[in-house]
Amino acid sequence: MKATRWMIASCGTAVLAAASLFGGGAWAADAVQARYDADMKQCRSLKGNDRDVCEEKAKAARDAAKADAKAGKKKAEAEQKAAKTKRDAAYDVAKEKCDAMSGDAKDACIAQAKTKFGK
Repeated sequence: MKATRWMIASCGTAVLAAASLFGGGAWAADAVQARYDADMKQCRSLKGNDRDVCEEKAKAARDAAKADAKAGKKKAEAEQKAAKTKRDAAYDVAKEKCDAMSGDAKDACIAQAKTKFGK
């Protein structure tokens, strides 16, 4: 019985670890599904309520891993958007500094700002 409980508890943590290791995308989804399939295969050796509990824990771990992967993807997208906003703001400041100049100096300043901020 103790081995069964350990096996059931380790199933969920393994799926969660796989999701966090693989980050997001199709590879993470495949890893989560593979872990879920392996967990369900282990559950087949059990009987009665222990099997039902094992299967529910495997499903819960799979769902939690998918949710973590989705949250990680959203966080990465938000961080990219924030970085772009910061870069655009810094570019606007650099361009504004160039307004104090004129002629070739202003053109060189704007060209430098564009190069530095990828515009």
